[in-house]
Amino acid sequence: MCGIAAIRLRKPLEHYQEKYNNPLWGFNKLFLLMEKQHNRGHDGVGIGSCKLGIPTGQSYISRRRDSEKDGLARTFNKELEELDRLYDKKIVTPGDTEALRNQFDFAGEILVGHLRYGTSGSNEESSCHPYLRRSNWATRTLMVQGNFNMTNTGQLNSKLIARGQHPVFGTDTQTVLEEIGFHLDEEHTELYRQLRDKNVSGEDIPRHISEQLDLEKIVSNAAVDWDGGYAISGIVGNGDFFVIRDPHGIRPCHYYIDDEVVAVASERVPLMTVFETQEGSIVELNPGEMLTVKSSGEIKISTFHKPQERFSCSFESIYFSRGNDPKIYQERKQMGRALVPQIMESINHDLSKAAFSFIPNTAEVGYYGLMDGLRLHRRQEVLAELKEARDKGTLDDDLLDSLIMGNWPRAEKIAHKDIKLRTFISQEKDRNTLASHVYDISYNTVGPEDTLVVMEDSIVRGTTIKKSVLKILSRLNPKKIVVCSTAPQIRFPDCYGIDMAEIGKFIAFQAAQSLHKKAGTDAIFTQIYEECKAELEKPRSEQGNPVQKLYAAFTDEELSAEISEISYPEDTTWDGELEIVYLSTEKLHESLDGKYGDWYFTGDYPTPGGYSTVLRAYVNHYENRTGRAY
Repeated sequence: MCGIAAIRLRKPLEHYQEKYNNPLWGFNKLFLLMEKQHNRGHDGVGIGSCKLGIPTGQSYISRRRDSEKDGLARTFNKELEELDRLYDKKIVTPGDTEALRNQFDFAGEILVGHLRYGTSGSNEESSCHPYLRRSNWATRTLMVQGNFNMTNTGQLNSKLIARGQHPVFGTDTQTVLEEIGFHLDEEHTELYRQLRDKNVSGEDIPRHISEQLDLEKIVSNAAVDWDGGYAISGIVGNGDFFVIRDPHGIRPCHYYIDDEVVAVASERVPLMTVFETQEGSIVELNPGEMLTVKSSGEIKISTFHKPQERFSCSFESIYFSRGNDPKIYQERKQMGRALVPQIMESINHDLSKAAFSFIPNTAEVGYYGLMDGLRLHRRQEVLAELKEARDKGTLDDDLLDSLIMGNWPRAEKIAHKDIKLRTFISQEKDRNTLASHVYDISYNTVGPEDTLVVMEDSIVRGTTIKKSVLKILSRLNPKKIVVCSTAPQIRFPDCYGIDMAEIGKFIAFQAAQSLHKKAGTDAIFTQIYEECKAELEKPRSEQGNPVQKLYAAFTDEELSAEISEISYPEDTTWDGELEIVYLSTEKLHESLDGKYGDWYFTGDYPTPGGYSTVLRAYVNHYENRTGRAY
């Protein structure tokens, strides 16, 4: 779930100096776009720059990466310190944009930035984007960054090896870089030979190649076998720029164009805020589309891959994207409203002895929707009772007072997140320790006869709930705790971005296993294992998902009840009741505006790689092997 940002200036630096008194206007905008998407990555940062029309022999492409904490601020501060040094030594003087462009690496017309969320693998600088493939030909130099996971990296690496290449295993980013680079080399070599055979002078060949490079063709050929969710941007050293989005639209990508800039970001709102524009000015890059800006400045929207059925990641709405996006804000509120019937049942329809709150900050908007829904529910109850009393002639001041003043939803600020840290996607070895220190509570806000209802955005592994949140909430000693999730039960691995890869760690999977054991039907574990191995023998396009059978024997309510039992906090004196409530997949789709994927809830994957992933994940679990299944 990384974040990307890109700036392509449409005017020379002198324009921004004259209009804004800032020749590094684009550099500043890149920083703001990245800062406004800091929610998408804390584990690494990288920025890149490309300058147009640089004379032979001078540096034209640059990159900086940082994998340490607070890397975003530090990376930009280091560059600004270098800029101050240039000014202090009079190497560059204010207003001299030509000297600035020659001396400062990030005074380029094309600027890209990446925010990394490292859910697996090493958190080292070498894992940070952008990746750079250098050549002494500018038209063969390539810089790539993206928000993506490829499910078939092994197959793609085998393809490289079959050509005689020597790929570095371990990252799908390297694979993508080399695949695009291969087709760039092929196109480049063909153009070079054509120009050479026409006796075009060596000094003129680079210009002709630059003009004739067909990025749509290059990327289309590179992406033929890609299986995954992706939003990828890239720069060719001559100044050609591109951004693409996967054919199913799994990963998000938006852009903004005016007469000064072409800007790209994972999310819409950062573009709205940074460029002070309205929602209608920001365009979503459609599935299978490619935005290119040639070094000449020509802008084109084309199709690099035939669009497929749309399966945008629903976790962008549930959890990951910034909640101030107007569309996502309304979707999250609707998810909260959709939980009202289940919550009313959980509290025995007695609002007078219930208090409502939320846990992580990302659940706050859903909580507002829940409270709106509860208030509407209560108004409807009051109206019905008033009408009944009016018809019976029993409407008096005492009844009016009790109906109007009593039994309304009570909101409390219960949980406080002391550390800005998402334990859900922290490194595995640190998760349990971190989970016990993330939250604190407001004491004396709930009585011993109260039901405490807390909103969560998702419950994946149950680690934070069991080892931290419930232990802390139980100190209030309520009669009952209800945890309601705006995400349905997460039952299957994700392999397109969030990287929820190990099926045995999902609390819903553990609950299904527990129920089968209690029912004496645990022979199904081996049956599914054998079926998964048989499916893996089939071509990827023919594979199915027998793991769905594990859940088919139980209702959502039965699984939720078992999850509640598994999640009950240990080592506490609290003896109240715990209930965990999940939004149903059907109500989730009703809450979302558009077509969203639900494979982590249903097991219905948008690409063949998804089915291969769930099959391998189950086999790995059965054979007690850990690690990613793709």
